[in-house]
Amino acid sequence: MIRLFRFCLLAIHFVMTSTAGLMIGILRPFHPTNSRWCAHLYGKIGLPIIGIKTQVEGLENFQRSQPCIVVCNHQSNWDLFVVGSIVPERTVSVGKKSLKWVPLFGQLYWLAGNVLVDRGNPRKAMEAMQITKEALTTKNTSIWFFAEGTRNKGKNMLPFKKGAFVTAINAGVPIVPVCCSSYLNGFDLNKWDNGTAKLRVLPAVSTQGYTQENVKELMDGIYSNMMDTINELDAAQASK
Repeated sequence: MIRLFRFCLLAIHFVMTSTAGLMIGILRPFHPTNSRWCAHLYGKIGLPIIGIKTQVEGLENFQRSQPCIVVCNHQSNWDLFVVGSIVPERTVSVGKKSLKWVPLFGQLYWLAGNVLVDRGNPRKAMEAMQITKEALTTKNTSIWFFAEGTRNKGKNMLPFKKGAFVTAINAGVPIVPVCCSSYLNGFDLNKWDNGTAKLRVLPAVSTQGYTQENVKELMDGIYSNMMDTINELDAAQASK
C-alpha cells in the first residue's frame, strides 16, 4: 500500500517537475544553470517521497573559481534525487543519447544543456567529449560524470570509464570526487523511513602535469580514494 501511494506521488512529481523544467528550458535553452535547477527540483521534492534523508559534507570543495569535472559513484535511478539535490552551480552532466527519447524527462535533460553521448558510435562519442572540453574551457561550465558508466546497484563501485579523466586532462581542470554511501542497503518503498544517504564532496584533485599517458594512474588513485571514503561512510552508518 505504501509503495502504491509513493508511486502515485512520484508520478505526479515527475510530470509536474518535468513540465516546469521544460518551461525553463524553452525560455532559455541549454543554459548551464537549467540543469542544476531541475536536479534540485527533482531531488528536494523526491527525497521525502521515497523516504530518504541526506547528510552532506564538504560542499565547500565545490569551488566556483574555475570549472571542474565532478566524478560520482552511481547506484540506481534514485540518484536523480539523492545526488541531484547537491548539484553545484553551472554544472551539467553527461548521459547516454537514448535518454533524449524518455517522455518529458528526456527533452528536459536535453534542453537543460546536458551532454548526450552515443556510446555505440566512437566518432559521435569523441565529438561529445570535444563539446565537454569546450564547455569547460570557454563556457565556465562544470561537467558531472558517473564514471562507472552504469548503475552498480549499491554494491562496490564498478571499474571507471576513462572519459571523465581524459576530458579533465585535456581541459586542464581539476576533478572533484563525490562519494555517496550505499543507501540501497535495506531500501524498500514499502517502508516509510529508508534511512540517510551520506554524501561527501572530497577536495579537488589537480590534473596539472598529467598527460594521457597518466590517465590510468589518475583514475586508479581517485577510484581508491572514493572506495575508501564510501566504506568509511557505510561503516559510520552501520554503527548507528
